[in-house]
Amino acid sequence: MSLLDVRLQAADGIVYAKLSGDVDLSNAEALGEELTALTPNDALGVIVDLSDVDYLDSAGIHLIHRLRENLRARAQMLRLVIPSESPVIHTLRLAGLSWDEEIVETADAAREAFAAS
Repeated sequence: MSLLDVRLQAADGIVYAKLSGDVDLSNAEALGEELTALTPNDALGVIVDLSDVDYLDSAGIHLIHRLRENLRARAQMLRLVIPSESPVIHTLRLAGLSWDEEIVETADAAREAFAAS
């Protein structure tokens, strides 16, 4: 049994990853490798939908940070879908991280951010 379910799709230059479950030390590295491998250099960027993630540990936080920096180095965008009531948003705030520019409430808002750029 996997602690994390990952559904990936690519369309219109955007890689969309819908995650459900827990992102932790047991799966964060493999998830990062998968996202990197599926994001071509000509993509606009990546949407990581964390709205169904119940738990995010320091390995998951590190994964998001590393993904963000790798995308920025390639002039690509990252949008994180994290509803305000999500335990993930609370985890990021407790860790002292503020990625307000990258965080949106819905997948539609994330797609709109790409369309506006």
